[in-house]
Amino acid sequence: MDSSLISAGKFISFISRTITQGNGSTWPGHIALKLNNNFIHDVVKKNSTKIIFIAGTNGKTTTSTLLRFLLEKNNIRVFQNESGANLLNGVASSIIQHANLSGKLPYDVALFETDENTLPLLAKQISPDVIIFLNLFRDQLDRYGEVNTIASKWQTALNKLPKTTNLFVNGDDPELSYIAQQSGLKTHYFGLEEKYMSKKEMTHDVDFLYCPNCHHKLTFKKTTYSHMGDFVCSHCGYKKADFKPIADLSIPLLGIYNLYNTQAAATVVKDLFGIQINVIQENLKSFKPAFGRQEILSYRNKNVMILLSKNPAGFNQSLNAIIETKQKLNVLLVLNDRIPDGRDVSWIWDVDFENLIPQAETITISGDRVYDMGLRIKYAQEQMIEERKLKIEEDLTEALDTAIQILPENKTLYVLCTYSAMLEMRKIITGKKIS
Repeated sequence: MDSSLISAGKFISFISRTITQGNGSTWPGHIALKLNNNFIHDVVKKNSTKIIFIAGTNGKTTTSTLLRFLLEKNNIRVFQNESGANLLNGVASSIIQHANLSGKLPYDVALFETDENTLPLLAKQISPDVIIFLNLFRDQLDRYGEVNTIASKWQTALNKLPKTTNLFVNGDDPELSYIAQQSGLKTHYFGLEEKYMSKKEMTHDVDFLYCPNCHHKLTFKKTTYSHMGDFVCSHCGYKKADFKPIADLSIPLLGIYNLYNTQAAATVVKDLFGIQINVIQENLKSFKPAFGRQEILSYRNKNVMILLSKNPAGFNQSLNAIIETKQKLNVLLVLNDRIPDGRDVSWIWDVDFENLIPQAETITISGDRVYDMGLRIKYAQEQMIEERKLKIEEDLTEALDTAIQILPENKTLYVLCTYSAMLEMRKIITGKKIS
């Protein structure tokens, strides 16, 4: 049965790639799971491939790409659900793509980035060797509910896993650290050195202010961003775990949030695979970003950098990353409210666009909710940006053309966009879509 599903899935994937010019990343798995809802379990149990889940609100694709890159640099065979297809059908499709016709996976490691809500479902199909918890922020409230709902689901899922499972957890996140402690699983912590913790005041995008153990308010000595940093509860004594981040890790990506992604991947490679830190540091020098994650593309002979920005914490970090370049900025903001984005866009009022305005040279706005974003930018301004520097375009292609036309020579257009907008933007620029 599994062999025939794999064969049929490979054919469906080929047809999808041919007709849509995409990569057929979800349809084969969708059909396989319809015919056998235990398809993922049935194939994986026949193989000795090490299974790694990567979960979190932000950074899953960058972390999984980093991890794959580092492992392959050290001659470890890896496959992943490459295009961010992080629901069950995406995982099933990646298995179909990489298995041979007899169901054999000729790889040492499988990396499955998983949607927050999908993690418990996937854990029922597979008992992973490793789970990486990156962060937890509010995202798509109409679909997921509040962050506490997701945290509870993750805790329940961990409690059912075998004690052989290794957890790699962001130790700067108070909720994730608590989940790890309660699970009883072997836990490895990663985070950032204190030199990166410069903020003492909490920002608008914070999600966990209270102790997960006793529910009294936490004291944050310093933070990197949002609720991540050095925390302690003065009531019950719950505090940040004692661990030492890996020093001197860097990649050619902007933003402090990418330092967390790098720490996560490097810690797994070091602790689980025994690769030396100096080797990791050398390998990282040649890393290239994943699609839509500070990926630089050429359009009409000008550079476009795409930064996926889909929730308050992520959007603020994208803004901080480009602001820290200390240049005058040319920005295209694209806000959609489709199924992959979430219908509720009220979260844009928790994004600190006020920080962008002083440094903005031009701002172009587009997307399904272009006027919602336009209103938010209007409120972010103490005084109106000159009319010629603020453009509203309902059509995304026209918006991109407008932004490129007014972009000064030798400058980069920064596109901050939600998930479906990112896919649409890449299709306009490259002529191909990811499906």
